Amino acid sequence: MKIIIGGQVEKQTIEALIKDIDPSIDTSVKSDLEAAMAMKTGQADYYFGACHTGGGGALAMAIAMIGRDKCETVSMPGKKPDASKVDEAVRNGKIAFGFTGDHTEVAVPMILSSIKNKA
Repeated sequence: MKIIIGGQVEKQTIEALIKDIDPSIDTSVKSDLEAAMAMKTGQADYYFGACHTGGGGALAMAIAMIGRDKCETVSMPGKKPDASKVDEAVRNGKIAFGFTGDHTEVAVPMILSSIKNKA
């Protein structure tokens, strides 16, 4: 599995957390445009991004490049990640995930768990 990391904040933290959870996952930190292009051209399986709102800087380029139907805002200020909604998003084919930087420690393991357990 290859995960591209974009967004405006916490890029290195996201990458380190993914590696702590599963060192076999191939990760790459890129600018938002580079990350979205990598998704569009099939160079990665998933996109993770964080910003201050969870959907703006975290997902704007991904939405523009791969479409809103492939993207999910996992958290926003005042709205923590919800495991059942993340599970549903993964089941529905979402491949790009945005969340707020302060939810990184909860969102990343939740998204990875949903991806690994999807049926």
